[in-house]
Amino acid sequence: MTSFDEQQTAVMEDTENIKCPSCGGNTNFDPATGGLKCPFCSHEIPIEATYEQNIELDFVEAGESLHHLWKEDKRVFSCENCGAQSVLDANVVADFCSFCGSSHIAITKQDAGIQPGLLIPFHISKEEANAKFKEWIKGHFFAPSKLKQSYQLNKISGAYLPYWTYDSHTRSSYVVQVGNYYYVTETRTVYEDGKARQVTEQVRKIRWHRESGNYREFFDDVLVKASTTIEPKLLQKVQPFQLASLTDYKVEYMSGFLAERYSVSLQQGFTEAQNFMKQRIISGIEGSIAGDIVEVVNVSTDYSDITYKHILLPLWISSFQFNQKIYQFLVNGQTGKVTGNYPISIMKVVLVSISVLMILFIVYMFVDS
Repeated sequence: MTSFDEQQTAVMEDTENIKCPSCGGNTNFDPATGGLKCPFCSHEIPIEATYEQNIELDFVEAGESLHHLWKEDKRVFSCENCGAQSVLDANVVADFCSFCGSSHIAITKQDAGIQPGLLIPFHISKEEANAKFKEWIKGHFFAPSKLKQSYQLNKISGAYLPYWTYDSHTRSSYVVQVGNYYYVTETRTVYEDGKARQVTEQVRKIRWHRESGNYREFFDDVLVKASTTIEPKLLQKVQPFQLASLTDYKVEYMSGFLAERYSVSLQQGFTEAQNFMKQRIISGIEGSIAGDIVEVVNVSTDYSDITYKHILLPLWISSFQFNQKIYQFLVNGQTGKVTGNYPISIMKVVLVSISVLMILFIVYMFVDS
């Protein structure tokens, strides 16, 4: 909510919501049917999945004009359902009216960056996401026993998060240090109980040499998140998404869900993709060289035929409260995979540690006897 004066400085923006032809209510996307469903009269409207936008776009042709992020201005929309004015944050595409709760999708006519071309629709419903969370939290042995009965679950929201995908051919010139093992026979003197004796043994040595060469690799659909709102480690754990299920972006899929605009630019995203590619290239070079030890000294990589896609991926996002502390969790809206933070019972950790030590002690005593 913002004050009247703040609303006057915001940009007025149109939104749309998809009305039920039967009762006039605001319909929502239904993951169970893959179409729209009216929550009031249960009327269903099918959505035809199309794949015309599943194409690679030229990264270079995107041009300098797309280096900017989304504008930071607040945007005001007037709800057609109840007439109230609500505010969309700069990084929001779809939201709910603050007064009546109806779903709204922004209609952005001005140049506001790159529009999503594809998305993966939600396959997991809110009820399924809640059930998967309960199953997940019960499966963590080190969580406090009281947590599983007394946690307070906050509202769970379905949100489309923005991502970039990048394709690129790479050609790398490298220099590596290669070590090969060889063995020599050495004799040394050892002392036991005050007596000296000679011991002859095989000692491993390393013979080093340098090599240089070229390495090529093609990268397909390197996924980079274009949002900064969720902890990166949590997002990593809830992956993978099955990108083969990408379908054309349509506002119908957004109805009833939150959606974010990208806050990481196309160029910033490619820099992150390059970091991923560099690590893969180094691993590839190390694996292609014959040697017992391979240490990469230098790598220089050229990237060519770079393409990208701007996509939206589905997540259920929520948190729960335990002992006055908030823990966030995520559910993959396509696969149902759950991840999150949760408290650890120190008492359980101590008891398990003591049990392990006792078992090791018993085994040691048995073997020693």
